[in-house]
Amino acid sequence: MKRFPKITLALALAATTAISTSYADSLQLEVDSNPIDRSDKFMPHSYANMLQAATPSVVSVHTARIVKVARGGRGMSPEDELLRRFFGLPAPRYEQQGEPEERRMPQGIGSGVIVSADGYIITNSHVVTGQSEDVADEILVQLSDGTELEAKVVGTDPLTDIAILKVEADDLPAIRIADSDNIEVGDVVFAIGNPMGVGLTVTQGIVSATNRAIGIYGERGYESFIQTDASINPGNSGGALIDSQGRLVGVNSAIISRSGGNIGIGFAIPANLAISISQQLADSGEVRRGFLGVSIADVTPDIAEAFGMKNSKGVLINDVEEDSAADQGGIERGDIIVAVDGKKVESANQFRIRIGNTIPDTKIELDILRDGKPKTLEITVGSASGRFAMGANELVEGVEVAVIDKEIAERYRIPKNIDGLAIVSVSPDSPYARVLGEGTVILEINDNEVETVADARDLLRTGVNKLFVYSRGRTGYLALRVE
Repeated sequence: MKRFPKITLALALAATTAISTSYADSLQLEVDSNPIDRSDKFMPHSYANMLQAATPSVVSVHTARIVKVARGGRGMSPEDELLRRFFGLPAPRYEQQGEPEERRMPQGIGSGVIVSADGYIITNSHVVTGQSEDVADEILVQLSDGTELEAKVVGTDPLTDIAILKVEADDLPAIRIADSDNIEVGDVVFAIGNPMGVGLTVTQGIVSATNRAIGIYGERGYESFIQTDASINPGNSGGALIDSQGRLVGVNSAIISRSGGNIGIGFAIPANLAISISQQLADSGEVRRGFLGVSIADVTPDIAEAFGMKNSKGVLINDVEEDSAADQGGIERGDIIVAVDGKKVESANQFRIRIGNTIPDTKIELDILRDGKPKTLEITVGSASGRFAMGANELVEGVEVAVIDKEIAERYRIPKNIDGLAIVSVSPDSPYARVLGEGTVILEINDNEVETVADARDLLRTGVNKLFVYSRGRTGYLALRVE
C-alpha cells in the first residue's frame, strides 16, 4: 500500500482568534539588517559560545484546559470522563451526586521565543489554541533556568500561525533578530526548542529552501516558509531558528513526515513576517493586511518568452479590480511586477506575502515591465477587508465565478440558452460551500439579471439574498445569507 507523507504541526501532546487583552506599550523591536559573513572559508569547531548566549531566549510553553467533573463517592477520573463523553456513554448515577469540580487537564507542550526584555514572547498560534480554535485556559511559560511564569495571550493570527504572549517580568534575555530576507540556501542554522517535552534542545542544519508554500494554512493563509533539515520534532513549535551569529531568522512551525517524527523536512516562519504580525497584535490585538485588488500568476518560461522577458522571474497581472488600490495606482492587465520598494519579487506567493505584510494606506513603489519597457508606479496600499478582500473573480468568500464562455459551457454542460455567471470554484473552507456548488449558474440576484462579477457584487446585500439559479438541468431559487 502506498503511503503518503503528512504535514505535522510541531506541537507535543496536542495542538490547538484572537483576542482580547490590550497593552498600552507598543512592541518596538530592533532588527539587525547585516547579512552573515559568507566569505570566511574556515568553519568553527564549536558554536558553544554563541548558543550559550542565544538559548536562554527560548522558553517552553505549557497549556492546559479546565474541565468540570461531577463529584461523588466513586467519581470518575478526568481521563475516564473524556472517554465516556467521546463514546457517548451515559453518566453513572453516582456521578450526578454533588456539585461538579474543576480539574486541570494538560493540553500540550510547545516552545516560544522572548523578543523583548519586558516580557513579550512569540510562539505559534496552534500552540496556544485547541482544535476548537479557543485559547487554552492556562498558559505557563518555563524559562531556561526553570522559572515558571503565567502568560496571557495578547493575540493570535491563524493565517500565519503566529501568537504573541505576555508575561509580567523584567530584564528577560531577549533574542537578537536578523533580517530574514538576507538568508540564503546553504546558510547554517540551529533549531532551539523543547521537543517531546524533554527540555531545551539544540539541533543543527542548513537552510534547504526559502519562500516555501505547502498549503498548511489553507487558501487564505500566508505561507513563505524557510525550509531546513535541522531536526524539528513535536514540541519544537514556536521555538527559534537562529543563524550562526545567534540571531532569530525564523519561528519553527511544522514538519513533513510519514511517522510524525523528523525526517529532515522542517519549516519555519520567517522572522520578518513573525515580527510584523506580532507588533500589530501587540499594538492593537488584530492584524491589518494590505491589499491591491489584482489577480496574479507566476511568470513561467513560456509566459516570459511571450512577453519578451529575458528571465521568468516576476509576477503577471491577470486582472485588475475596478476602483481598487491597484486600479487607482495605474496598474494594468498584462503588467509584470519585478520589484516592491526596490526588493525583487520572483513569485506570486512572495508578492502576495509582501503586500499582505504592508500596513494599509502605506505608499509603495512597484517596478514593473509594461510592453517590455521598465516603469515605476507609486501605489497606496488598500485594506484586505470588505469587498476588496476578495480576488478579482470572487463573488463571496471562497466562491469564484466567471462569465460563461465556450470552454465553461462544455465543462459544466450548460445549454446555449442559459446566460449568467457560472460558479467555477468553491473552497472547502468557504462559509457558503453548503449553499453554492461548482457548476451552478447564477441567473438573477434579487430579481435582477447578472452579466458581470461587478454587477453581481453590487446586487448582493447584507442579509438574505434571493438567487435564481440553473443547476443540473433545472432552475430554481436559493436563499443566500451574506454577513
